Amino acid sequence: MSDVQDATTSATVRPQTVVLSIQHPAHVHFFKHAYRELDARGHDVHVFVRDKSVVRDLLDAEGIPYTVLLDASGGNVYTNQLRYEWRLLRATRPLQPDVFAGVGGVSTSHVASVLGARSVAFTDTEHATLSNALAFPFADRVCTPVCFEGNAGEKHDRYPGYHELAYLHPDRFTPDPAVLDEVGVSEDERFAVLRLVAWQAAHDANQGGFGDAREVVERLEDTGATVLITSEAGLPDALADRHASIAPYRMHDLLAFADVFVGEGATMAAESAVLGTPAVYVNTLRTGLTDELSECYGLVFRCHGPDRQREAVTRAAAVLDGTIRRDWDAHRQELLLERVDTTPVVVDAILGGDS
Repeated sequence: MSDVQDATTSATVRPQTVVLSIQHPAHVHFFKHAYRELDARGHDVHVFVRDKSVVRDLLDAEGIPYTVLLDASGGNVYTNQLRYEWRLLRATRPLQPDVFAGVGGVSTSHVASVLGARSVAFTDTEHATLSNALAFPFADRVCTPVCFEGNAGEKHDRYPGYHELAYLHPDRFTPDPAVLDEVGVSEDERFAVLRLVAWQAAHDANQGGFGDAREVVERLEDTGATVLITSEAGLPDALADRHASIAPYRMHDLLAFADVFVGEGATMAAESAVLGTPAVYVNTLRTGLTDELSECYGLVFRCHGPDRQREAVTRAAAVLDGTIRRDWDAHRQELLLERVDTTPVVVDAILGGDS
């Protein structure tokens, strides 16, 4: 492979063989623009995934080629992790990779250390303590937002951005109002997006969010708003007709036009916030990310305690009925002035530069 011209510095650099590991739908969004930029610069990029239907759907929609290493069904989280790492090792050894990168970075840092390659672990999740403990000692570089509450030592690089700004920065994403027709909502209709999680991740053990989703829906609909639900698990019959039936890659369009987001997932709360949609985050777990989006930019309402459902419904209803009035776009613009597009940070870290 011949040398390539770096698009940013105009310097001639050696093309690198890059391995990206994707094990969650959010990882597709995080890496998709970096993949395209690395590919456009002439680097040899290989994507390996766990066989999750939403991950495949998103990669197919983005036109990113990938190799499935592990069926997502069957086994437990620990045996599946070992199987995935073993298959990643076997699949990448012939490629002689220069660098591995992943969100969380457990599998990539372990396999890279065996093959003598560099590894970069990107994370924004402090409470993923087991994952961080397994990845950080083996990673060559740990990249987190500045709001991350933790320290990985000399290898730790902090950048002034968020994972979500790798794909939702206005330079990279423009919401499409056609999504409203797809979900049957008119332009002048107030609506809330409600997110329910499956509570199956290792860091979700002994944690919780809503107690009764039906009560949440009833209270929000009492304001006259429509409620659209996205859920990792099946919905009870009483709520099935509120399911947001759209393709996964259209979810960010929907969040951008919602009047409020109410949910148990920090990622979708942060996605809503950076899009200028007020978010009510309902979870016993705190994160540095949602704390900063709340305390510095006023775009997230945090509900963590034993009365979290009542507090969340009260906040969300107040946004919907106008009791809470803020210039949400002005808050978003303040955020965008202080926080950067994350994709150049990702590309630079992968290629070994200084972020």
